[in-house]
Amino acid sequence: MAKQRQTKVQMRAGTLQALPHLEDRNDEQLMSESKHRAAARTLLGARAAERYDPQTARRYFNEALAACTPQERPYLRQMMKASLAQAERRPDELKEAMEKLGQAPPSGRQLFILRVMGLVSPAPGASPLARARGVAILLVIVVVLIAVGYGLAELVALPFGGVGLLGGLLLGLLIVIAVLGVLTLLGRRRQAKAKADARAGPAASA
Repeated sequence: MAKQRQTKVQMRAGTLQALPHLEDRNDEQLMSESKHRAAARTLLGARAAERYDPQTARRYFNEALAACTPQERPYLRQMMKASLAQAERRPDELKEAMEKLGQAPPSGRQLFILRVMGLVSPAPGASPLARARGVAILLVIVVVLIAVGYGLAELVALPFGGVGLLGGLLLGLLIVIAVLGVLTLLGRRRQAKAKADARAGPAASA
């Protein structure tokens, strides 16, 4: 019996070190994971936070806390704080939680974007006034982006005799979409790198 308990402890020890090995699995595969349940639930919680779903993220992290070892629990709680701060658009708390994890905090630009997202798309449970304010801010941002795109289109077409209003708006919209696409791609790459660095934390501290 003592040997069986020791084997079980060894299997449970370092479950968070399994994070890099599970990150390529989809959500269904993670849900069915039993050997490294804590790591699987941690990944599911982090993915829910990336979708800005704090309720689901909190549920998965609580399941991970119940499945991990006592030695891993403090680090996992800090990961939970960081993920929930991201899901609930709380940039200051996200920065503090990342620093406590020993990871580089998000850049000032990333924190600014998260703060803007908190205004444009308030967390679940926000007041109707906050939601109405978010819609108004979003409309203003869209109008400003289209205006900037139109100005760039006019500038590009100026050597060729200019462009009409409708054509300028269409070309400006395409320019805005292209720029946003590039920024999104770069942001995802940086986010993936940050996630890989954060998940390397448990293995490095073991």
